Amino acid sequence: MTAPAPTRPLPAVPEPEPVPTLASLGPPRLLAGLDAMPRLDRVAHLAQHDSPPRLTTQELIALAEDTDLRGRGGAGFPFARKLSAVLDGMKRSDGKAAVVVNGSEGEPSCLKDTALLLHVPHLVLDGALLAAEALGAQEVAIGVTREDVADSVRRAIGERGPIRRTLRVSLLTERFVTGEGTALTSGLMGGSGLPSGRKVRSSERGLNGVPTLLSNTETYAQLAVAARLGALGYRTAGLPTEPGTLLLTVAGNRVVEAPYGIPLAQVLALCGTDAGQGVLIGGYHGTFISPYDAQTATLSRDALKGYGAVLGAGAVLPLPYDTCVAGETVRVTRWMAAESAGQCGPCVLGLPALADVLADAVRGGGDTALDAVRARMDAVRGRGACSHPDGTARFVASALAAFPEEFERHARGFGCGRPVTGALPVTGHLPGPPPPAAAPPAARKQERLLVDWTLCRGHGLCADVVPGVIKLGPDGYPESANMALPARMRRRAQLAVRRCPALALRIQAAN
Repeated sequence: MTAPAPTRPLPAVPEPEPVPTLASLGPPRLLAGLDAMPRLDRVAHLAQHDSPPRLTTQELIALAEDTDLRGRGGAGFPFARKLSAVLDGMKRSDGKAAVVVNGSEGEPSCLKDTALLLHVPHLVLDGALLAAEALGAQEVAIGVTREDVADSVRRAIGERGPIRRTLRVSLLTERFVTGEGTALTSGLMGGSGLPSGRKVRSSERGLNGVPTLLSNTETYAQLAVAARLGALGYRTAGLPTEPGTLLLTVAGNRVVEAPYGIPLAQVLALCGTDAGQGVLIGGYHGTFISPYDAQTATLSRDALKGYGAVLGAGAVLPLPYDTCVAGETVRVTRWMAAESAGQCGPCVLGLPALADVLADAVRGGGDTALDAVRARMDAVRGRGACSHPDGTARFVASALAAFPEEFERHARGFGCGRPVTGALPVTGHLPGPPPPAAAPPAARKQERLLVDWTLCRGHGLCADVVPGVIKLGPDGYPESANMALPARMRRRAQLAVRRCPALALRIQAAN
């Protein structure tokens, strides 16, 4: 009898990269034509947009100024100033220049640049080549981190036929910090693809050591649209102070094009969701805003300043009621620690330590553990070779400020009874211990929402804030003064307690 051949494990099949669902509020510009076909090749692109005009350097700078075009990768730096800085750098060197498109998008909560390069790559190439021609740059390099995106760009380059300039795409290592300026240019030149730690402006010394215009994918696509529409046409959408449209990644899976000034609630409704327990604006270096603020917030730089938030890379992440906020924060913090360049103390030691003490606090470490979290945040701020430690500390600080009761309850051992659902997406394996499990409902006392009849004046606001828990009778007063409070509704009940004009509500643990 022949012995059976030894079995070999099958190679792991990588999970497919997420492909966003597309939508728009109002007539689309960047996403125009995608209602008829999934990808605009060169012929379809020209049929939709026609050929772009040729602009001199000064005409391009004037267009960027008149449309107030700003970088859409996070910092929001004025594009006209970038152009002028590259021109100044060219005067101080030998007159050479390069153009770099940052399509790396290393954050799992952002897919807008991926959507552009997968579906309308020629719009991005138009903008990059428009800038290259105006500057006299001989090379345009596009950095991406997804193979399907690289394939789409390669196809688009091939569809354009002969080009007088070098136009190439490079597949880079996928890290959160890949898009940092010095890391991106290093990767495009075949280097480590890590931040250099030196304060070197790309406009002075970037790709191949020459002055480089470096901006993200959406910025170049917006430039291509503005060149075709002109400043007046471009300003027909958006706000007088912030014209045009912007791309948003909502809940990590839907890309929405909307005009500046659109209400956040309208964007969430289009995507079939609401603000839940709160909304993270700007991604993992961003800021949480409350459900109440999310009802009134509009998406513009000036409006979001009032909430201490910025649009950043355009990520909008609502936290549903069924997920543990504290556990989600720990999970993202661990991922951010693993995504560092690993080159300086605040990243190598500081961020993992911050993740550890945060996990300890959420597992019931007490108030001293929360104090340790704040101390670790202070220890990494302003000390990194790039902005990653600062951004990670900002994310944790924002979560602690937005959800103080959640973290206090976890630190004191009560938990919230909700699982960690991954509403804040991360990729790959998370090192270290898993995120803390939420305390099971049986391990904590059932809470109740109480109404003090001596104070209640029948305003009725509470029923809107805690639907399904508080029901109003025909007289406009709550039907009951003692209501069971599900764990998933506790955050909304806290909001109702704070909003009651008569101070007639309170939360109490059942005996």
